[in-house]
Amino acid sequence: MKRYLVFALVGPFVGGFLLLLTTTYQSGYWAQTSLGEVGKLFVVFFKTLQYSYLFGFLPSLMIGAVDDILIHIKRIRPGLRMLLVGLFAFVLASLTYGSRGPDSGAVQFILYGLVGFVPSVISSWIVHRYIEEPQPAAAST
Repeated sequence: MKRYLVFALVGPFVGGFLLLLTTTYQSGYWAQTSLGEVGKLFVVFFKTLQYSYLFGFLPSLMIGAVDDILIHIKRIRPGLRMLLVGLFAFVLASLTYGSRGPDSGAVQFILYGLVGFVPSVISSWIVHRYIEEPQPAAAST
């Protein structure tokens, strides 16, 4: 249960911030930026944080379920599990957000994919590092 809580708390927060950074980059916002403009970015992020949680809550829980399934496969070590969860989230985020706006191409695909990859890997790492993972049961004879 703690696994899902970590994914639900970390995923929308980090993913929402990365989505904001990606959309501002795609719009050309970073071409001429000052410190005041960066401050405005954080104001917008905190004003839209509730929407990040509203729309990012269920996808984060789905990625947490994939992580939960992979933890029960004995041969998959934590590093590989984090990579697999991240790649799964990368593909889903790219397919979900990649068709937004007039731009298309490899840069847009990668940027929107990182919106899913980074939060899922961070969440999976936090779960591995700070939450006890179930040990496989020994077969009784």
